[in-house]
Amino acid sequence: MEGLFFNAQNGYIEGVVRGYRNALLTSQNYGNLTQCETIDDVKLQLGPAYGDFLASLPPNPSTSALANKTTEKLVAEFRYLQSNATGTLSKFMDYLTYGYMIDNVALLITGTLHERDTRELLERCHPLGWFETMPVLCVATNIEELYNSVLIETPLAPYFKGSLSHQDLDELNIEIIRNTLYKNYLEDFHWWVNNTPGIQGSPTADVMNEVLEFEADRRSINITLNSFGTELSKQDRRKLYPNFGRLHPEGTLMLSRAEDVEGVRIAVDGITEYKNFFDQTGMGQSGGGVGNMSGGAGGESKSLEDMFYQKEMEISKLAFTRQFTHAVVYAWIKLREQEIRNITWISECIAQNQKERIGNYISVF
Repeated sequence: MEGLFFNAQNGYIEGVVRGYRNALLTSQNYGNLTQCETIDDVKLQLGPAYGDFLASLPPNPSTSALANKTTEKLVAEFRYLQSNATGTLSKFMDYLTYGYMIDNVALLITGTLHERDTRELLERCHPLGWFETMPVLCVATNIEELYNSVLIETPLAPYFKGSLSHQDLDELNIEIIRNTLYKNYLEDFHWWVNNTPGIQGSPTADVMNEVLEFEADRRSINITLNSFGTELSKQDRRKLYPNFGRLHPEGTLMLSRAEDVEGVRIAVDGITEYKNFFDQTGMGQSGGGVGNMSGGAGGESKSLEDMFYQKEMEISKLAFTRQFTHAVVYAWIKLREQEIRNITWISECIAQNQKERIGNYISVF
């Protein structure tokens, strides 16, 4: 049925995305990068793939400046695709931006709470989460004004209504706010994938159901782990879990009752992949911890977050084995973001004269 909605224009966009995917850095490219001695060397090696975007960088740029320029390439390509998308693909790409919007709004809320100049905060917002009325948020002088602006002026309004009030927007609750918005967003996206004519039952739905169920489970697990030692009650924790996913409902019920890492490990035991993640990271065992979120390097063991990223890359690579699916746009974004993380990690190791730390952290696809 999706073929009726997958018109020639969207077919052209899928072809462009597959071209973008083929242009990602290869194992040989990464091998060359690991031999670099300076950031200028890195910049030179990235020339064929990122040349136009790196041209304005000064000699020996900072790693953050390099990361910003590589992100600019991703954003420019996404905006090109978005400007040419029609029908269900156009709406699908809108959904892909909402997660970035949530992060941006959370940043602006935090800035307003600390009475910072929100105009400066705009520069720190992710470009994929930019929306036309975002500058309107900058005129807010207090949390209530900001809340009302979000409800009226942004695409996130449906995720606030009925879930949050301006009294909720304080520093103590900022992560609860972020997770509530993500829960509402993921549930909405999941509903759209499974109920939109031309999408439900299609290759797009097949891939995106796997994507969204994995993301729902990942967030439920991370919310639980991050809640230990905080004031977040078990009841409030449970409200933050998306109401779908492979862990839902039995696994998430067990997560809501977990009191330690071992309890989380038991809750996910029924899903072989997640069980293996915990086994490989040593979490839930004697002396096992949550691990760092940035990942291990060289001989260091990988963290749970590394395992989640690895799974995300596997799903994204497999998406390209399907034809006539909007999901390749999602997959390409995730692969490109991992490429940017790889470049940033390599650059930071070189800048700190710690090339031996590059190790096996980078993911090649």
